[in-house]
Parts: sequence; structure tokens; C-alpha cells
Amino acid sequence: MENFWSLVKRQLHGTYISVEPFHLFRYLDEQSFRYNGRKLTDAERFAIVCSQIAGRRLTWDRLTGKES
Repeated sequence: MENFWSLVKRQLHGTYISVEPFHLFRYLDEQSFRYNGRKLTDAERFAIVCSQIAGRRLTWDRLTGKES
């Protein structure tokens, strides 16, 4: 548990310099994904990501906020 939080602090102070509190949960989700998958191979990690995005589509209008 201590190792996880030390990695989170290193990520927030080193990689991501300016973190807004509103988006903090996204950074924590990313770090937990990295920590939980640290023993997986690249192929296994890629398969997990692909299985999670299947069937989802992000259109340009939704990305830019023009969708009503």
C-alpha cells in the first residue's frame, strides 16, 4: 500500500505538474491501472485495454461539445 502511494506522489509531482482537484480521480484511476497491471506483459495489457473500449465510440461533435 505504501508503494502505491509513493508512486502516486511521484507521478503527481513529476509527470503531471499541475493537477486540478476536480480531475484527481482520473489520475488515481490511471495509477491504479498501472499498479494492478505491473506484472502483466504488454500483450496482456493491450488485450485488456482493447476489451474495455469495444463498442464505444467517441464522435467529433461529442468530443468538442457540439452535440445537443
